[in-house]
Amino acid sequence: MNTPPAISIIIVTYNAAGTLQACLDSIYKQQYPSLKIIIIDGNSTDGTVDIVKANINKIHYWQSEPDAGVYDAMNKAVKHLTGDWVYFIGADDELLPEFSDMALKLKDDTAIYYGNVFAEGSKRLGELTRYQIAKCGPYHQAMIYPRSVFDKHQYNTRYKISADFALTLELCGDSNYHFVYKDYTICNFNHTGLSGTVIDKPFQTEKAGLVFKNFGLKTWFRYRFHKLKHRDNPRA
Repeated sequence: MNTPPAISIIIVTYNAAGTLQACLDSIYKQQYPSLKIIIIDGNSTDGTVDIVKANINKIHYWQSEPDAGVYDAMNKAVKHLTGDWVYFIGADDELLPEFSDMALKLKDDTAIYYGNVFAEGSKRLGELTRYQIAKCGPYHQAMIYPRSVFDKHQYNTRYKISADFALTLELCGDSNYHFVYKDYTICNFNHTGLSGTVIDKPFQTEKAGLVFKNFGLKTWFRYRFHKLKHRDNPRA
């Protein structure tokens, strides 16, 4: 039997000693056989590096050095990819068994595949229309990318919280790729992290322009109308 394509699983850490081992264990439990773990640590001081070293035989690549934030670390990580697919998981998240089921469906290297996460007590978000992707996008931890995405694109480090969403918008404007939904719930997402509690003001200021650039006038008008209706809610 042929070995299925390798998936690089990227974990960015900073002082994550309380959760990293559980995250790693959830990866080790997967039935999919070709997972390559990459850990980029931001010079942690709490024992995170000790956990990494204790798991060294199961980690494809790791490094620990100061960085300029989570997306700077992600941009570093994609320089060390192995295989055909890329997945990002937070050190406080955990893979679910259906990740392996979805991994077996990765056939089209022009597709950004996305499924669901389990967050705040329920399955989220289901299949999205193009407009819904523009408005809220899939969860980052629900998406598996073809490696070629990162030969051309990278995370915009000006956005400290929402660079992953900005990349989603950018990929919607790239004619080389399309989005494919698979109904699998692949990650237990911890919504209490920074992205769930802080608003990325530069991204929110520039989001409408990104929608216009990557989706066109019709979607931009619809999005602007939505924002006017919900102008008291900056997350809408």
